[in-house]
This record gives sequence, C-alpha cells and structure tokens, in this order.
Amino acid sequence: MKTFRHLPAIALTAITFSLSCTTPAIAQDVDFGPLQPLIGTWKSVTPGVDIAPGRTGSAVGEGGKAIEPYYEVRTFEAAADAVNASDQSLVAIYYKQEVFRQRDDAKFHDQRGYLIYDKKNQMVYNSFCVPRAVCVVAEGTAGVKMTLTAPQRGIAESSYMSKNATSQAYSMTLDIAADTLSYTQTTQLNIYGKEFTHTEAATLEKVR
Repeated sequence: MKTFRHLPAIALTAITFSLSCTTPAIAQDVDFGPLQPLIGTWKSVTPGVDIAPGRTGSAVGEGGKAIEPYYEVRTFEAAADAVNASDQSLVAIYYKQEVFRQRDDAKFHDQRGYLIYDKKNQMVYNSFCVPRAVCVVAEGTAGVKMTLTAPQRGIAESSYMSKNATSQAYSMTLDIAADTLSYTQTTQLNIYGKEFTHTEAATLEKVR
C-alpha cells in the first residue's frame, strides 16, 4: 500500500563542536526544546503540493506554474552541540528529507540539514543544503509553531544559480505536535528573467 508521502561562508574560529552520541538515551538527556518531538521518522499520509517554475518545453511553459503533488520521508536524529564565540550555546538535530512525485514515485528533492536550538535566546535555526549547489540558513523565534526566515544574505549558491535561478529570500513555517508535523515554505526566485514564488506545503505523521 502506497503511503503518501535552499549559507554564507562562516569562519570556523571561535566555534567549538563536541559530537554527541545519537542514541535515544542521549537525546533524552539534552534539552532540544520545541525540537524534541521531531526525533524519529515521519511520512506523508496525504499528498503535499509543490508549485515550481515550469521547465523549458514543459506543458505549463518556461516559468509557468508547475503543480506537483508529492509524498516525503523525513528522519530526525540528535546530532551535536556547539558553542559560538564562547557565548552562544546550541544543540542540533540532524535531518534528512527525501521527496517523491506522487504520479511516478520518482525522487525529485533531497535535502540534508540541521535544526538548531538556542535555549538562552529562544531561537531556532534551519541550516541546510540541497544538491543544486544551494545552501540556506533561516532563523526565527523558538516555539511549537514558528516561522524561520532567510534574507538573501542567508542564502549561498553557485555562480551559475546566481546568474540563472537566484534565490532572493526563503521562509518556512513549522507546526510541531506530538505525532503530526505541518509545514509551508516559500522561496522567492528570479528565474528565466522574472520573479517566481516557489511554494511547498505538507503534513506528515510520525511513524517511529
């Protein structure tokens, strides 16, 4: 039975890392704040919707609205802690996201990153990369429902992407419950010589 299923360079000086074991016992000993319920595996149970710029020669035309229902699998696990500039203490959860087209089960998006919690300042960061030579750092106030945003300075991309499909801004809203995770995200693009708002939205359920 089928289940439905985008960093500036950072100087490494004054940043220290210590690897934490990713066992459940260690995860329970670390305060991940609102991120704690995420640890585990999540899958779509109804299709998400991706609205992306159409490719040259596609049915919707170059830069048209290509609507693609999808399903996904996300896995979250306890990762590492870090201290920035001797002052900012962080804990991180690593995640892997794999997204598949509903119509043919082909994977069309792969994302690896960290959700990072700053307890003292009550901030969460989403630091991730996708294999289009694009990486993002978005941030926002911690909570079970939160909006994380990245201006253009928070987005790193290849020279090709800067010239041909640049990401100008990114935002993501997360709504975390014990067994459900809903999100919407928006990337402001300039592609094919014009502006395009790329959106995705989905709800997942925790399976383990």
